[in-house]
Amino acid sequence: MSDFFDMVKKYLLVYLPTQRRFSENTIKSYRQGLNLFVSYLREVRQIPTNRIKFQDCTRDSVLGFLDWLSVDRKCSATSVNQRLMILRSFFKYAGETDCTYVAHGMEVATIPTKKARGREVDFLSEQALKALLEQPNPHKQTGHRNQFFMILMYDTAARCGELLNLRLRNLRFNDTTPVIYLHGKGNKTRIVPLLPETVEHCRQYVKVFHGDIIQNKDDLVFYTKNHDTRTQMSADTVALFMKNYGSFAREKCVDIPERIHPHMLRHTRAMHLYRQGMPIHLLSEFLGHANYETTKIYAYADTEMKRHAIAKADILREGMPPPEALWADDEDMILKLSGLQ
Repeated sequence: MSDFFDMVKKYLLVYLPTQRRFSENTIKSYRQGLNLFVSYLREVRQIPTNRIKFQDCTRDSVLGFLDWLSVDRKCSATSVNQRLMILRSFFKYAGETDCTYVAHGMEVATIPTKKARGREVDFLSEQALKALLEQPNPHKQTGHRNQFFMILMYDTAARCGELLNLRLRNLRFNDTTPVIYLHGKGNKTRIVPLLPETVEHCRQYVKVFHGDIIQNKDDLVFYTKNHDTRTQMSADTVALFMKNYGSFAREKCVDIPERIHPHMLRHTRAMHLYRQGMPIHLLSEFLGHANYETTKIYAYADTEMKRHAIAKADILREGMPPPEALWADDEDMILKLSGLQ
């Protein structure tokens, strides 16, 4: 194994999970970023995989990789910057592990990020959300499960992975204050209150899918069956049924976007709460954001809220007559403005 891949192995299997304690999803993202870099060296630079070494990881090769992502793979500036951050982190680790690689980290650290446009948040209007939730048939078992999944995701603003990993013990809908325990990024747990309507959906769902008497509270809330064996429902399953429901809903509601994806329900809940007056700091806590700056995308994106604020401010001018033109009853001014004088 070359010095490059030996360092990659230590980085992904030791450094990120044990020293940095990154979650599985984060490590997966870092692995994908490094895989893309290897693909670029192999396909574009024509370097066989077994011959890739640190000496091939120059500033020029990293710049070429970023251009390849932008031009050939049509990645957004945000995605390109994310891949650059992964390479910076990797080469910094390599330099700290072996001083002969310090130069690589210094070269990559000086590469500037691409300027990204203001981040856009895709979310559903209230009409579009209603149309989407009406698509599953609750009288069929799969439809019942899918509808409850979307309702719970919207009500709690949960990430898809958080619901897929949800256990029965994490649902506390029989307590005085019904809540759900969500385990998010960085293995952090947050407690989210449940609305009365959602609590009723919880009771019905658990009764149908887990029975009146729960045998094991560690069972997954959402599952699929394969030959009478319960397995964890996958993110691909969620993405597929939401895509299909989105297509059906679009026939009835023009507000449904062309592309519907699971994370859109989290965005939708956040935007609706923000519009209803939830302070941005409280919204950040509700969403489980480690960095308050992340939550600011909702404040930035809500042009409709800004429009309403401007309209309210315009009430101050109601009843006031429009200003008279400066040239009213001034013949000389009229002639000058028209170019006749």
